[in-house]
Amino acid sequence: MTIVTASVPVLDPPAWALSQRALLDLLDSGWRLFSARYAGPDGSLRYDGRLSSRDGADDFFEPFFNWPQLYLLGGADDLLETCARHWHGVVGQMTRLGMFADEFEIGYDWFHQGESLLFTYFLTAADPEAWAERATRFADLYLDPAKGNYDPVHRIIKAPHNGSRGAREGVSDSPAYPWTEAEAAQYGYPLDWLLPAGAPVPPPADDPRLGAEMQRRLGRGDAAGNLSVAGLVCNAFLVSGDERYAAWLREYVGAWQRRAEDNGGVVPDNVGLDGVVGSLLDGRWYGGHYGWTWPHGMYSLGQAVAVGALSAALATGDDRYLDFVRSLLDAVIERGVKLPFNESDSANQGRWRAHLGSDVDVPTLLVPYRHSDKGWFDYNPIQTSVPLALWHHTGAAEDRARLDALRAAAGYDWANVRAFRDKEEAGHEEPWYAYLCGDNPGYPEQILAAAHAQARRRIALLLANAGRDLPEEAIHLWQNVNPVVTEALAQLMWGGPQVVYNGGLQQARVRYFDAERRRPGVPDQVAALVSAIDPEATVVTLVNLSATADRTIVVQAGAFGEHEIVTAAATAAEPGWTGHDTEYIHHDPVVSTAEHVVGGPHLTVELPAGTTVTLTLRLRLRAYRPSYRRPWEVSGRST
Repeated sequence: MTIVTASVPVLDPPAWALSQRALLDLLDSGWRLFSARYAGPDGSLRYDGRLSSRDGADDFFEPFFNWPQLYLLGGADDLLETCARHWHGVVGQMTRLGMFADEFEIGYDWFHQGESLLFTYFLTAADPEAWAERATRFADLYLDPAKGNYDPVHRIIKAPHNGSRGAREGVSDSPAYPWTEAEAAQYGYPLDWLLPAGAPVPPPADDPRLGAEMQRRLGRGDAAGNLSVAGLVCNAFLVSGDERYAAWLREYVGAWQRRAEDNGGVVPDNVGLDGVVGSLLDGRWYGGHYGWTWPHGMYSLGQAVAVGALSAALATGDDRYLDFVRSLLDAVIERGVKLPFNESDSANQGRWRAHLGSDVDVPTLLVPYRHSDKGWFDYNPIQTSVPLALWHHTGAAEDRARLDALRAAAGYDWANVRAFRDKEEAGHEEPWYAYLCGDNPGYPEQILAAAHAQARRRIALLLANAGRDLPEEAIHLWQNVNPVVTEALAQLMWGGPQVVYNGGLQQARVRYFDAERRRPGVPDQVAALVSAIDPEATVVTLVNLSATADRTIVVQAGAFGEHEIVTAAATAAEPGWTGHDTEYIHHDPVVSTAEHVVGGPHLTVELPAGTTVTLTLRLRLRAYRPSYRRPWEVSGRST
């Protein structure tokens, strides 16, 4: 492994480096508070109630989803054991509440299961040996037809709700779907065409849109949201290298991609048990469970398609699956309109008002998120995380051009940083992209300040609500006060977007390992900044803020060691900058750059006390088989 030794002195520690290390310390104190105040000794959450529907299991896992991600970035050593304790505690809790069997959800939709499983995916990346058996066992629930989820003949998952007990009939355990008046006002009704126009609204138990017809038509067959299962299967591939998982991804994701191609590039949201799109919905390609008509449309489907396509491309090495994402994005973008958000029919006002701030009155590109018999509706700004995740994977000019066109069509400044939180612990892709384009130089300090503000707000809310007896309808509190905020750290340290929230796997241009302690993450007092992610010039700055302790760090190209570092140009300073002890000032360091041939996925960087180095890496993307193997385990086998 090529070794680079830093020699440029840290005379004036960069503000971003100090803020980054302070944020890591703040998050460390935050998760310790949450763990002590909200969980029992076994790691389960303090909750004495029951769960009245199939919904709810995700809300018990989401408060912890990014804790092992923080460990992977460089969080405290004991965080990994704490994460495992909470995972086991919550799984036991869900089993007692009747939601889990064999450590896996009995059966629910993958918009929610994808959220739950991020915790498992990050744990598998952080400790592959400990989690390999579970990762493969969980994925085999879908590879093995005998488990009752998958039909290999029609290449479908047999129900929108599925899990450890196979395809689960229906969409609720009650005769009527538990749809509240508030949800009806916000989203409208599923199967809205079943009630004739002008007909009086019947009681929920007798309403065909919520009763037996909903159970019959939406509770069987495949749903596009099931594409998020691809993250589970790719996780098993990364930990095992078993080609069975890549083959299944080719089969299942490929089947959905062909359905989208047959539908003009727009993924249909439902497939009957006969393998025919629309066979349960009188021929409609829309209207399925968590599909185009209700409740979220493009918000959920865009993420599911991204998870499916990116997982298939990663495991197989075949980037043709990414046309699946491209065609969906282009289809909704070409149907967009330019209007002020205040004039839109958005069903998700709160989220986008926080995102846009004072720009709600500025004309901007709004795209349709939903479709029904009345056509396209529910116009919102595009969720930038999907096209950005696509471009991050490919580095392709066409995918960057799409982002540039979206930026040009936006009526608001993509460089603005707002200190909001959204459901995905993300939402700042736009100012980060502007930074990567070179025209938002203050972004690192601004996004770190926003992260500090978010974490401090959540710690205050955490303390204010500690000891509160939560009713079932208030269990979202846990994720709302989760004090671990990782978007800024993932962007700045790894050069990667925050994970696609509904079941994706982490993307990164680079990751780090502490060479001395043989664990993932940067060593203590080391800060990292990725300021460019172009394959020809991925720029990484490493700073050892300690003036007394040396550090050694391994830089890995890609989240899974999938990229090759062809060469690394490293800054270096000539000796003598300290001057003689009889002098009163130091000399200005004379800095030059030296190029090192690497030819592999890893580079060792020695950081003597008080030194920094900037590396300009020339990468060959996806040169190696992706894996959770650590640098000291890599066989070096190329794809």
